[in-house]
Amino acid sequence: MDTREALGSWIDGPKAAAEKMGADFGYRGERLGLPRSGPGSIAGPGRRIGALFVDGWLVSLVAYGLLAQGDRSAANLWTTPLFYAVSVLFLATTGTTVGKRLFGLRVVRLDGSRATIPQVLLRTFLLCLVIPAAVWDRDTRGLHDKAVGTVEVRI
Repeated sequence: MDTREALGSWIDGPKAAAEKMGADFGYRGERLGLPRSGPGSIAGPGRRIGALFVDGWLVSLVAYGLLAQGDRSAANLWTTPLFYAVSVLFLATTGTTVGKRLFGLRVVRLDGSRATIPQVLLRTFLLCLVIPAAVWDRDTRGLHDKAVGTVEVRI
């Protein structure tokens, strides 16, 4: 093995190196019995992060304009609790938030049914902690979804 090949395998990561040796990881969501693409398939990280930014921006706008009346420090105090409340309300009732709806996403249980209220409460709490949402498995499901048995799918 030459230096270039060794460096390339290090940069590509362990998954690429394993695939070069013949390992087959399948597509994202295959282990969960979800389709490869289209409705019901696992949403990609770009869509999920985009939806999160839209939701965060809308909540920040409300916190800054209505609740804090222009005071930035008060708006910062209100943003996370308001994000939690709005996310729980929308996810528990419709399975989607404004940002998720714009990006064509929905949060469901692994069997495809709507997430229960306790699942939504814990999932959103873990999402607000940030770290569980930043740690993904090979299906790109965050720990916040794995902990409560949910998955974010395309509509």
